This record gives sequence, C-alpha cells and structure tokens, in this order.
Amino acid sequence: MSSELKIAISGKSGCGNTTVSRLLAERLSLRLINYTFHDMARERGISFEELCRRAEQNNQYDLHLDRHQVELASRGSCVLASRLAIWLLKDARHKIYLYASPEVRAGRIARRENQPAAQALAELLARDARDRQRYLRLYDIDIDEYGFADLVIDTEQLDVEQVVRRIRQAVDVRS
Repeated sequence: MSSELKIAISGKSGCGNTTVSRLLAERLSLRLINYTFHDMARERGISFEELCRRAEQNNQYDLHLDRHQVELASRGSCVLASRLAIWLLKDARHKIYLYASPEVRAGRIARRENQPAAQALAELLARDARDRQRYLRLYDIDIDEYGFADLVIDTEQLDVEQVVRRIRQAVDVRS
C-alpha cells in the first residue's frame, strides 16, 4: 500500500463537505483540494448560476473540473472534497460520504445564503436532479448510490467537530 494518505469526501450541497474537509485537512496536516464550479465561475468572471447553466449545455466544464481535481490529487497526500470525489479518486485510501436530508441541507443553505428556506429547498432539489442526470450522462455515476463508501455519515444531528472526529477515528483504524 502507498504511504500516501488520500481521503475522498463527497456529499450533496449543504452536507458540510467543504467545512468538514477543510477542518480535516488542517487536523491531519494534509493538502485540501476543493476546486469547484464556484472557483471556475470566479476565474471566468461569471456567476455561479451562469456556469451551472453552461455546464448543463457543455460537458467540457464538468470534464475540466473533474480532471483538474484528480490531477491535483495525484500529486500526493490530500483531502479531496467534491461531489464526485469518492467515485473519481480511485486511489483514495478512505472514501467518505456525507449525508443529510434535502430539508436539512436547504435550511443550512438558506441560513448561509440569507434566503427563504422554501426558495433554498426548491433550488436545491432542482440542482440535485440536474446534477444526478448530468453525472449519469457523463460518467454513468448515480450520485444517489454511495453504498460502496468506506464511511457514510449522516450529518443532520452532528456538528462539524463530531463529523471530523468520526472521520479521524475511521482513518486511524484503517490506515
């Protein structure tokens, strides 16, 4: 087994992927790879929503993002946080999926984005459906089928520290 420690963390928007991954990477002194559509939009000077619309019409956005993430991860030990990390990072030693119900995720997003919960839920459900269809089309990956993950954590009743602690325990046991 390689001495590199690669941890892939996936989950849908609002599950805590970014926060958990950032804190885990800090605690384990690993590089964090969290290159997202938000980053791509910023680099191109367009809104996140516009980039998402373009990605629905042009596969190159997803393909670029996913190739770039895997390429960055190929450079050594890291925590890779992305929707598809557990599917695409084949040499990850630990594949972790974070779960929360759409209602809980929408509530978190509504608070973060300062928007009405009903609006956040409608947008989240639409995005989940679009993402699922796109990943099925591009990679034959069903993001609703994550049972192969080494660890699935329901984040609904846990705070970030508790989630990170559970991951660290699993990493310590399996490494």
